[in-house]
Amino acid sequence: MLRKTFALVGTAALLLVLLAACRSSVQRPSVLRNSVPQLSGPQPGDMIATITTDRGTIKAVLFRDAAPNAVDNFVGLAQEGYYDGVLFHRVVEDFVIQSGDPTGTGTGGQSIWGTSFSCEYSRQLHNYSGALAMVSDASGQNNSQFYIVTTPPDSVSQILAQKLLSAGFDRDVVSTYREVGGAPYLDCKSTVFGQVYSGMEIADDIDATATIAERPKKDIHIQSITIETYANAGSAAG
Repeated sequence: MLRKTFALVGTAALLLVLLAACRSSVQRPSVLRNSVPQLSGPQPGDMIATITTDRGTIKAVLFRDAAPNAVDNFVGLAQEGYYDGVLFHRVVEDFVIQSGDPTGTGTGGQSIWGTSFSCEYSRQLHNYSGALAMVSDASGQNNSQFYIVTTPPDSVSQILAQKLLSAGFDRDVVSTYREVGGAPYLDCKSTVFGQVYSGMEIADDIDATATIAERPKKDIHIQSITIETYANAGSAAG
């Protein structure tokens, strides 16, 4: 689970600054940005995942070139039906929605290989709002759990942006974080392997559900995850 697996040592100050800007009334714009490859939507031949939930359908493009192990693991588990019926066991409003643990406890789950695998970090992929990423433990190992970033578009304040620049973040990356929101303090701590391009309103709906100790009061399930090759060049909806 995130409270156990996200290694946020040294980032607490950034988190507090970011969260102070959350829970606003700013409306989320489209997460698609043609000038940013991660946010440009799927292209013909790209692998996409359709995540059908109790609340609706979320579609994400998968980045196998950048994160082959994470994508192969996710795709393999999805095709086996491993995620069918699995809960969103952890929801933190304006931060992430988390799933992928068949025990529903946040402490379980296995990779397609039966053993954990290492994180794959990419300078091209970031924890922008809508990012699909692996939940990793403190040693950077992954199994089956994943999360979707659900931060609002104003989640990266000017103060945090300056801290990121001072920490060596690329200026264009910081500018994108400022535009679409995200969780930059998770960069290089977890493997981003996909990006939601359709159905972000469903992720936001799950994000807004009532919780007790970060667990939804009413169960929300993944009904199925299907994997396809994107072929529709004329529509970002897939």
